[in-house]
Amino acid sequence: MPRVLVIGSANVDFTVTVDRLPQEGETVSGGRLHVGHGGKGANQAVAARRLGAEVRFVGCVGADTFGDEIVARLATQGIATDGLNRSAEAATGTALIIVDAQGRNQIAVAPGANRALTPEIAQKREGDFEWADVLLVQLETAIPTVTWALRTARRHNVLTILNPAPAQPLPEEIYSLVDYLTPNAGEAALLTGCAVDGPETARGAAERLLARGVATVVVTLGEAGALACGESSTLHFPAFPVRVVDTTGAGDAFNAGLAVGLAAAGTLEQAIPLANAAAALACTRTGAQEALPDRAQVEAFLRSLKEGA
Repeated sequence: MPRVLVIGSANVDFTVTVDRLPQEGETVSGGRLHVGHGGKGANQAVAARRLGAEVRFVGCVGADTFGDEIVARLATQGIATDGLNRSAEAATGTALIIVDAQGRNQIAVAPGANRALTPEIAQKREGDFEWADVLLVQLETAIPTVTWALRTARRHNVLTILNPAPAQPLPEEIYSLVDYLTPNAGEAALLTGCAVDGPETARGAAERLLARGVATVVVTLGEAGALACGESSTLHFPAFPVRVVDTTGAGDAFNAGLAVGLAAAGTLEQAIPLANAAAALACTRTGAQEALPDRAQVEAFLRSLKEGA
């Protein structure tokens, strides 16, 4: 079984679905409220578990009711919770999400206890690196913790994936610690200063990131699929067409699919279609973790596409 170590955030999500996204200073009424669980780290851990990996998750939640719910939720998914720390000083992270009729979203996050996951706390789980095939990290926890995790993975010869979300500048030392960097178009643009609006411009941004020391850059482009760029090759993987309901969590499903595929010793040609299919199916449902597909659903979806070709 592929072994994926995820270090990252865990939140409670309050999602309101409305006909359209509000403009600045505007209130849009008539929406429906959905309360669920999210956070990029926890989403990716749950997605990887559903896709067939054994998963260990390291994060931090508050010593509150929401934290209790997140611990219980992860346990029901078959994810060990002994790496989930409880903070008495900070509340569990919270995300406020608005989703329109086309599935587009606006998200605001109060990180809370996620910022309390320091390198000193995370290093108590160094034994997990000896176990893991792949480390998957994001940027909803503190940059020093992310840097420590990537450096520790290097010492243990563990493959590293950094999902640079939410978008923010990165210290130069991080790039050479990353085997697979997975920005979306906006994140690639922020990291490089290049406008990214499709595969061609994504390639230019990816080349800049490769020059900083990243081994492989995979730019996710929504309906335009994903572009994977390495030192000697560039591959474009088209997206799978679906009826989009909510794009929340689609990027997390993609990163989990990539991690599971690579942890199973798969190639990019094998791992990215798995990731694209997981992301596509996540877009057909409302919510974050609730929308994440399992391996049987992804394989059935891929078979249906082949049969309909």
